[in-house]
Amino acid sequence: MKFKPIPEAPDSLDFVSDVQRAVPLIPGTEDDCCARLMRRIGFQSRDVARTWLTFLRALELAKETDSGFVRIRRDPDEEALAEAFQTRVYGVSTVLDVLPEDEWLESEAVFERFSDEIPTWERYKDPTRVEDVWRERVGNMLEWAVLLGLAERSEDGYRRT
Repeated sequence: MKFKPIPEAPDSLDFVSDVQRAVPLIPGTEDDCCARLMRRIGFQSRDVARTWLTFLRALELAKETDSGFVRIRRDPDEEALAEAFQTRVYGVSTVLDVLPEDEWLESEAVFERFSDEIPTWERYKDPTRVEDVWRERVGNMLEWAVLLGLAERSEDGYRRT
């Protein structure tokens, strides 16, 4: 299963650890978990908290059970997170594939090379915003790739490491 929600990348993996620790060890409903993330981390909206909760599932730091959401007891390790990021977040492998190692690409150029991967149904769901939404997602993917050591950023753009 591939996950689509991807929050803005934080400044460090320490923040990922903080968010993971805010997820309960005893299963809680999505509403309870989102409220807890908002309280403990300071997320300003339930949507942001839900995006993080889903993203933690993608990174295999939380899981959904029959009883609700629960934290997985393991520390965020950059290598394991990078692997889960590449294999479990929709579009990441494509974004990394279009990034060259020997030249820099701006985020917009990466988006243009990625845009054929936008699911057709999403183009019909909200055709006026689909490109803006996916432009933001691609930008977030690039920043997470930098944080996880899969890409580099410079004033000229991004390249694969």
